[in-house]
Amino acid sequence: MLTALKNKWFDILAFSVLFATVIIFAFTSSYYVLAAPFVFLWLMLISVNWKSAYWIFLFTIPASIQLTFAADTMSITLPDQPLMWTFLLLFILIWARNPKVIPEWWWRDRLVLIVTLQFLWTIVAVIFSKMLFFSLKFLLAKTWLLVCFFVLPLWIFQEKKDFVRGFLVLLVPMLATVIVILIHHYLLGFRFDKVQKSMSGLYYNHVDYSTVISMFLPLLLVALPLTKGRNILIRGALLLIILIFMTGIGFAYARAAVIGVVFAVVIGLAIRMRLVNFVMPAFYGLIILLMCYMVPNNKYIEFRPDYNNTYMHKSFTDHIISTFRGKDMSSMERLYRWIAAVRMSKDRPLTGYGPRAFYYFYKPYAVTSFRTYVSRNPEQSTTHNYFLYMLVEQGWPAMILYAILMVLIFAKAQKIYHRFKDRFYRHVTIGLAMTIAVGFINNFFSELIETHKVAALFFIPLALLIILDRKSRAGAGNEDLAVV
Repeated sequence: MLTALKNKWFDILAFSVLFATVIIFAFTSSYYVLAAPFVFLWLMLISVNWKSAYWIFLFTIPASIQLTFAADTMSITLPDQPLMWTFLLLFILIWARNPKVIPEWWWRDRLVLIVTLQFLWTIVAVIFSKMLFFSLKFLLAKTWLLVCFFVLPLWIFQEKKDFVRGFLVLLVPMLATVIVILIHHYLLGFRFDKVQKSMSGLYYNHVDYSTVISMFLPLLLVALPLTKGRNILIRGALLLIILIFMTGIGFAYARAAVIGVVFAVVIGLAIRMRLVNFVMPAFYGLIILLMCYMVPNNKYIEFRPDYNNTYMHKSFTDHIISTFRGKDMSSMERLYRWIAAVRMSKDRPLTGYGPRAFYYFYKPYAVTSFRTYVSRNPEQSTTHNYFLYMLVEQGWPAMILYAILMVLIFAKAQKIYHRFKDRFYRHVTIGLAMTIAVGFINNFFSELIETHKVAALFFIPLALLIILDRKSRAGAGNEDLAVV
């Protein structure tokens, strides 16, 4: 009888929502009203079975699009961003009801500690921000990204089938976006100067696109040996998908994505050879040596570009050649921003200028001899380097925490890989580490971790490494064990 009563109330609510939608649409002719029935169904699903809703949410991420409104001052990604809001509210309700719902072992993990410290320091940076409104927006977005991609996977990925399902749920829509963009780019003649136009609204730009698909490529590569001995059609389909993704990366014309894939291979080999703990310190050491060479006596001034000969090229070949000659506009513009960011950090070294504040303060700190044709920066882009992005907007503590996090991620992946005996989990571990490695290189030349699609491929693998660490310590070398 109780079930029948619930069904009756559901029918009444559903009919009421549908009826109200029709009436309001008839009077307003607003197409936004038509979303009401879908919102109702989503809220019903998330209240009844939020874990199933989470899989649907993951499926929407690769194909979500950005809509800009209010005279280009506001934007939203649909449909995934509103879904993230509902999961944030759901998590707050669950945690408020039972603070111990997150197990103690999760809080003790070093990666969780660093991410938590990063978040707390972001709050500090927001408090001292010189652009409080924009910084608060950044903090809110960071909050729902961490909840959806770093915390909630703790209850979603329990068994092998969950890891496989997560892989497929992201693969199918992402593959569709790659195919659509490749077709669109083909119709434009695969021209280098038309690559932005081929994005079809699915990605912010070709850098965001190349970062996302290059981060997913390692998961495809480690999935291939796991198909050995299976149906030849499955293996053939996976090989074709890998080829499509590699083609997508190639025609994205983004140098960082290619370098990122190479770096991921290095990380993968280093993990297998137990050498990964030397890779990141060596990387940081090279950067410090380069800074020691360039900064004293303003040595970097010798590398200033020729303003009249630094421009965007129409072919990728010319683009690469001009990079080595110091005549590529995008490379020189990066130097222009990097120098400004370093000089800015001297005035506010501890808390920075605040999240999303770089654009509003950097130009007086820039060295005009590094200026290029795009230095007016109408798109309001930032530092083009995640380390400097953290430094100038959140201060030295934020940058140092990020540097430590990257070292700990690969060190943990190496321990997990060699602790597991299970072939599936060993491949998954190394694939996740390689995904993060690709993201690390891409973000060395950009700052995309807080964008929804890149955030998903950075924080979910991070969360899964923590889950796999727990499984490996619990002796799940040959079987699935619950981690919660």
